[in-house]
Amino acid sequence: MKERPILFSGAMVRALLDGSKTQTRRIVKPQPREDRAHNHVKEHESIFTWWAGNLTLGVQHEARCPYGQPGDRLWVRETWRGVVQINPPGQPVEHGVARYVPDREHCRRVEYSATQAPDSEPWRPSIHMPRWASRILLEIVSVRVERLQDISEADCWAEGIEAVDGALDDLAIIHLAKRMGRSFEDGAPTYAALWESINGTGSWDANPWVWVVEFKRVAAC
Repeated sequence: MKERPILFSGAMVRALLDGSKTQTRRIVKPQPREDRAHNHVKEHESIFTWWAGNLTLGVQHEARCPYGQPGDRLWVRETWRGVVQINPPGQPVEHGVARYVPDREHCRRVEYSATQAPDSEPWRPSIHMPRWASRILLEIVSVRVERLQDISEADCWAEGIEAVDGALDDLAIIHLAKRMGRSFEDGAPTYAALWESINGTGSWDANPWVWVVEFKRVAAC
């Protein structure tokens, strides 16, 4: 079993905490060349035929999901800050937010932007979160490769889209729903809008190959 870090936005952290997010999709890099890609990778969920950066047929060269295999674990990096004792020894205890916390020993508590009331104190970017400060640990259940637009309605909800209700542009969702021939109430247009808010305008239409990582939350250690 291996552990790897993975970044999530504040909304997705809240979805992980309430249990509504059990999947994540991440772009396969590099993307396979269109004229040589095949659409039915079934031999292994997390290993597909790969050669020279392209999905091909008949050449057995393994490419493994960079996020891990079933049974591996992902520890979540999120926007955070450490609270430390800032007064000199012998003085009444006073705590404050530190711009840098070297280790757990010096940290009195960890605060997380996703679930903390807004204030003027500084936050640390998620990329700088150390393992000891992480509060969410995920165990990978399955991994597969598919086209982004092949996502099912059930999987849209498993991506935690309820957590972004009201945070996305309704007009963008309506526009995507019309282009997809779907209802505004369906999960797919909302997920498409969420995807584009992260990956940029037009990224849904690009329909890239993605890693689909399904997971369950386990006790953090």
